[in-house]
Amino acid sequence: MHRGRDIVLDDTPSSEPGRRGASAVVAADAAYDKFVEDNLKRNYLGHYVHGMLGMTGFRLVNTPTFVPAYLHSISGSDFWVGIGTSLQQLGMIVSPIIGASQIEHRKKVMPVSVTLGLLMRVQILGLAISGWVMVGPAALAFALLFLFLLGFFQGPQRVAFQLLLAKVIPIRLRGRLQAWRNLTGGVIAALLSYFAGSWLVANHVWGNGYATTFFVAFVLTSLGLTALQVLMREPEPPTVRARKSLRERVKDVPGLMRDDDGFFWFMVARTLVMGSRIGQPFFFLFAIFSLGITAEAQPEAFGATLAVLSFAYMGADTLSNLVWGYLADRQGFRSTFVISTVMNIVGVAGLLLGSSLETYALAFVLIGAGQSGFSMSTTNIVLEYGHPHDVPMRMALSNTAEGAAGALAPLLGAGLVLLWGYHAAFLATVATMAVALVVTIWKVDEPRRRRVIMPGDSDGEV
Repeated sequence: MHRGRDIVLDDTPSSEPGRRGASAVVAADAAYDKFVEDNLKRNYLGHYVHGMLGMTGFRLVNTPTFVPAYLHSISGSDFWVGIGTSLQQLGMIVSPIIGASQIEHRKKVMPVSVTLGLLMRVQILGLAISGWVMVGPAALAFALLFLFLLGFFQGPQRVAFQLLLAKVIPIRLRGRLQAWRNLTGGVIAALLSYFAGSWLVANHVWGNGYATTFFVAFVLTSLGLTALQVLMREPEPPTVRARKSLRERVKDVPGLMRDDDGFFWFMVARTLVMGSRIGQPFFFLFAIFSLGITAEAQPEAFGATLAVLSFAYMGADTLSNLVWGYLADRQGFRSTFVISTVMNIVGVAGLLLGSSLETYALAFVLIGAGQSGFSMSTTNIVLEYGHPHDVPMRMALSNTAEGAAGALAPLLGAGLVLLWGYHAAFLATVATMAVALVVTIWKVDEPRRRRVIMPGDSDGEV
């Protein structure tokens, strides 16, 4: 993990006592690096299979089609669609910091990661079961509860699994690993989304096509977690942060923000990009409204439209991953963040200007590709700021800020839709992302290109 700030390397002569201590640290670091390299193929495969199957399942839940359509089908209201999306993000506000404080002092975080992963999957299973056995207000209440809990456990789970990735996958390989796992997982997800929309939902398979779709997501994500448990070998780092209480650790937060302007402004930009959630829950609902399609009167046309737009979103998310991954490995994750934000802006603008299924599908392609780049960039660039001991807390802070914005944005979007219509929500989405783009270009540096200062050589570069 790149330390992300100017680092002065000690040049103490070997005869001094400090040098002997430094030599022990160097030896421990070398042993750690050797363990990583010796187990690289196995860990690479484990993360690949876990990401491929896990992200396939979670995409079926997180794509802006199935959950919004399901919430609308059981509530009949755009308001509850916004509430459901908001509750999922609300669960992510506090939990990342709590999770980070429980992880950063551990030499092995795999057991905690697996527990959090299981708890996330239980919520998806809960969505499926409640959809099968309940209708109306009861189904809505349990769906909202499970979405909140999904977000609550997702917050620390993202911290834990990204820390695992940083421990076992060298920075030179992270982009392409995620590119290939997202590509293959995305192909499966895109095909499944088309199948789920055109057959499971349209034909009410097992009594509720949405619930059946969520159950498929549960099975796939569970298989991915099992594969990671079987394949991964986690190293123990030479040192870890001393354990502190949550209250003490929270007191360190201002220093983490103050000590690195790049990280601070990245958090601001990432939070603003989450303004896309103002309109995101309503993208699909706007498309079918504009096309004059309803699930009750035209179930086959509704299912086909759901399938096409889900496939467009996930297909673009999938195919763009190779570009994002290899570009990030060559240029750094800041570049992919900038380009993906531009694509998101253009995609939402395309929805505003569209008038046919083809134009809406193209807009979903741009939004899907942009979301793919945003996700890859934001989950990886945080690993490259500051000291490795602070990685969990930096990720937690970043995820908490994102969760807060993600919780407020759908509520704002629902209010705008109810007061002034879909266009108002989409214009607000474009505006917040445009501000994020300006902040990124003006204030956020590429941490991979920061300098390492060698004693007596002020021009040393990473």
